[in-house]
Amino acid sequence: MITGQLTHPRILSALAAAGHGATVLITDGHYSAATAVGPNAETVYLNLQADFPTVPQVLAVVLGAVHIEKLTRITPSDDAIPCLVHDEIDDLVPETAETEFVERFEFYDLAKSQNLALCIVTGDSRRFANALLTVGVLQKG
Repeated sequence: MITGQLTHPRILSALAAAGHGATVLITDGHYSAATAVGPNAETVYLNLQADFPTVPQVLAVVLGAVHIEKLTRITPSDDAIPCLVHDEIDDLVPETAETEFVERFEFYDLAKSQNLALCIVTGDSRRFANALLTVGVLQKG
């Protein structure tokens, strides 16, 4: 029996298959997961209802299962600033992880890469909530 917080079988399987440098995309409910993900990605639709679960809720659980070395997000447009969901994400991401913002179409290109191992679609209705995680390596003490 699994004792960790993450119990979703498809997500666990995809994370276990993802190695160092693979990417994991957690999307808001607006993201076009049918057309804007890499060819090797396992796509899991968790968007049960509007705003449930949210990107930060899913991120918190995923971070309990894998170490990340980088977080990439879309630079919000001027009409979406302040982007409060980014503050929620920042509170969860380890300080050791590099963070970057890229333009929307560059983000889509990154998400469409062959390195994308997993796409998790949430019900988050907030704009610019997408988070692209680069899987790191476990650091032994």
